[in-house]
Amino acid sequence: MIHFEKITEDNFKAIVEMKRPEGEKFVASNAYSLAQAWLYREAGDVYPFAIYNEDKPVGFMMLDEDLEERCLVIWRIMFPVEHQNKGYGTQAIREIVRLAGESGKYDFLILDYAPGNEIARHVYEKLGFCPTGERNNGEIEMRLDL
Repeated sequence: MIHFEKITEDNFKAIVEMKRPEGEKFVASNAYSLAQAWLYREAGDVYPFAIYNEDKPVGFMMLDEDLEERCLVIWRIMFPVEHQNKGYGTQAIREIVRLAGESGKYDFLILDYAPGNEIARHVYEKLGFCPTGERNNGEIEMRLDL
């Protein structure tokens, strides 16, 4: 069962050591993502999490919320090669959508993906995200209304 846990001393090493295939540039490293979370920590709206399957860390997710817009952004989601094609990404996004809806704080979710990352596009569309026509730093933005 997929669930989320804070990044702590206990799981930090496992999260930082997660790697994408050599040469693949679709997702920033988890170390870079954690550095960004630290950089924006004073804003208080960026949340990095470890994604767990039962008691094992299998991925990483970073969220950004905009309470004025009532929007939750899935800023980053990453699974290392050994944890891909197991349904963890689909389960993790479903869980975030469920939690966002239950919170009552958000009207929609936003995420984006790199052109050429057809696996991500397929998963996002399968879960109901639709392209907005916008691009962020060259990435294709998608939205899901709650």
